[in-house]
Amino acid sequence: MGAIESFTATAEIGHHVGGRPAAGTSGRRQAVYNPATGAVARQVALADVTEVNAAVAAAQAAFPAWADTPPIRRARVLNRFLALMNEHRDTLAAMITAEHGKVFTDAQGEVARGIDIIEFACGIPQLLKGDYTDQVSTGIDNWTLRQPLGVVAGITPFNFPCMVPCWMFPMALAAGNTFILKPSERDPSASLFMAELLREAGLPDGVFNVVQGDKVAVDALIEHSDVKAVSFVGSTPIAHYIHERCAHFGKRVQALGGAKNHMVVMPDADLDQAVDALIGAGYGSAGERCMAISVAVLVGDVADKIVPLIAERARALKVKNGMELDAEMGPIVTRQALERIEGYIALGVEEGATLVVDGRGLKVPGHEDGFFTGGTLFDHVTPSMRIYREEIFGPVLSCVRAKDFAEAVQLVNDHEFGNGVACYTRDGNIAREFARRIQVGMVGINVPIPVPMAWHGFGGWKRSLFGDTHAYGEEGVRFYTKQKSVMQRWPESTAKGAEFTMPTAK
Repeated sequence: MGAIESFTATAEIGHHVGGRPAAGTSGRRQAVYNPATGAVARQVALADVTEVNAAVAAAQAAFPAWADTPPIRRARVLNRFLALMNEHRDTLAAMITAEHGKVFTDAQGEVARGIDIIEFACGIPQLLKGDYTDQVSTGIDNWTLRQPLGVVAGITPFNFPCMVPCWMFPMALAAGNTFILKPSERDPSASLFMAELLREAGLPDGVFNVVQGDKVAVDALIEHSDVKAVSFVGSTPIAHYIHERCAHFGKRVQALGGAKNHMVVMPDADLDQAVDALIGAGYGSAGERCMAISVAVLVGDVADKIVPLIAERARALKVKNGMELDAEMGPIVTRQALERIEGYIALGVEEGATLVVDGRGLKVPGHEDGFFTGGTLFDHVTPSMRIYREEIFGPVLSCVRAKDFAEAVQLVNDHEFGNGVACYTRDGNIAREFARRIQVGMVGINVPIPVPMAWHGFGGWKRSLFGDTHAYGEEGVRFYTKQKSVMQRWPESTAKGAEFTMPTAK
């Protein structure tokens, strides 16, 4: 791989409304940092209610013509967008690294997973096919079709500024909706870049809009009567809030919340593979993934064998600026997040967990002001500890010991979150029973981060998901459309006379 150009733009980041850039008019601004240097890189405008309303108005005006566009023509626009995303994937990845901090190769992987979903959305003509029944009753036919909702909104998190929006808007646009994206204000540049690529692909003005902002913009989208559905990914408290508020206003909602993902390591597991999995899934992207493994459940005598191996690897992690291609872990997204993570490490010590590897206070040469911390490893963590119960969202791996398989399964099932889980074993019966018994939405057997592919859909259980449908895949098609059932007969086949009974097949 040749040298990759870093993203160093300094221009203020605004909105994208009605097919063109829009400067912020609210007067409110927020700094966007480069986490590797700790320096302010640019400013982002924060929308007020008036600016949100303008974006909704643009989307509402564009909806009738876009909804009437044949699905195959909508798919062709997305196919051109797909080609542009492939062409510019490294540019987009560099933007992500510059504002989020994740290593460049990980950012490339994020873009690739977003592209997968765009590719899936290009098949919308097939995905929108309805059902048809001839002669449900004498002279009567019945069929169903799926139609778009109207203006829909996506509220997305900082940890995947490309992939998570792509869970939402490609499916929504393909199905005939118009879309408003409210990305994280911590790393907002990717959203505008994708908006420009959609415009270049030929998407009509107003079909896709971006409003930067904070809670003011979120509440304005939820409360606006023309916004018919809201998709959200973020923490559980905010997911719960958005679910409740959308229900109050009668909106369709899918709100994906937090996680505390466990990886169960059975005594028969391949220890080298299990260590590789825990290091990559626990410390990759500095643990700032909703599918990161943050708890290792070590069954039987495997704990004493594996903890020293994990510790050795955690101490050797290459933590540096994510644009350095040998980096294994980059900085934390903000100083506030870094302080929160290191505060949890101090709490774990107070609670009595064994601090095997302490990542606090790490200084990266040449980046002394960056938001860096090292990989941290705890052993002898118990379910009563806050570092076990709460989502830390950082490179902190907690080891919990279980005496047998049944205790390990119960431990996972008792946790309030149910996003992702993994089990490492060579035993086929254990694998089968684990997949059947575990109360978690996404399960990996010898796969540490079981993020489903584009055609399967993403979603957790329990307090990791509020709403009835998962993200993307066929679930996404159902979320962004409503079913209509049509029954039809013609005068020549209609019996004369009023019918006062419930219609039946006859």
